[in-house]
Amino acid sequence: MRGSLRWLAVALVGLLCSVILVRPSVAQPGAPASEVAPEQAITQKIAVWRIDALGMEADLVEQLEALFRMELSRLASKPMPARRDLERQVPADLRDCTGEDKCLAAIGKKLGVEVMVTGSVGALGDNYILNIKAVDVASATQLRRITTDPLRGEPDELIESIRVAAYRLLAPSQLYGSVMVLSDLVGAEVKLDGKPAGRTPLPGPLPKLTLGTHDLEVTAAGYSAFREKVDVRFQKQTRVVVRLVTADGQDNAPVLVTRSRSPWYSRWYTIAGVVVGAAVVGALIGGQLGGPDIVDCSEDPSQC
Repeated sequence: MRGSLRWLAVALVGLLCSVILVRPSVAQPGAPASEVAPEQAITQKIAVWRIDALGMEADLVEQLEALFRMELSRLASKPMPARRDLERQVPADLRDCTGEDKCLAAIGKKLGVEVMVTGSVGALGDNYILNIKAVDVASATQLRRITTDPLRGEPDELIESIRVAAYRLLAPSQLYGSVMVLSDLVGAEVKLDGKPAGRTPLPGPLPKLTLGTHDLEVTAAGYSAFREKVDVRFQKQTRVVVRLVTADGQDNAPVLVTRSRSPWYSRWYTIAGVVVGAAVVGALIGGQLGGPDIVDCSEDPSQC
């Protein structure tokens, strides 16, 4: 258990450093686009109170909380109060708030925000459970609560669950990924979940797909249909390479780039032959003429 926690801590530190270094959310042109950039979707001013540790090391949960804050800040159109701002502005009588709606609303009023977010991460053996909720400050009532299914202690799974939770809580409409369909056959029809999506080569990925499994179908006359279930993950681009086979079971031939043949007079051996021939003819003519290269008209006017 402690070994998996250490691996998780290392993975979280690496992820946080990479997100800080690569802050812009717009993919660079020419880069393999595996991440789907989020959009700023939260218009309310929000603050994260804390993510409590239940049966886990506190420093690990602090890293999870930092990741959660970072995801919300990418979505929020208004700056979020930093943790040091909370410690400075929240009075002593509210600092022991353990997540009740009323005390969260009171903290939110002190901070001047509209929504307060809090939660906990608990460990049960090798499994983790994430609980997060959002509270409306004005009415002191819950807006939404999220409880994940038990998660195995795999760092990538827990990290992604934290990120997904941020979106499920305050921006559920942005829970999507994309699918890139690659094929060497031109003109094949692509369908996703039974709906036409274009013909190969597609101009780009199929964007803003809901998370989960989707049915992909690629068909072309004379070829057996390609059907596969594709898993769409949060802010990821799933790439599917489609190679259709002919109806008789043979792989389709690769697409050939047809090049126009060069005319006979431009081929290398023709040019070489012409050069050699010209040299021989020139030598023969020169031998027969045999005259000097320079003619002095004053000495022999008949040569001029």
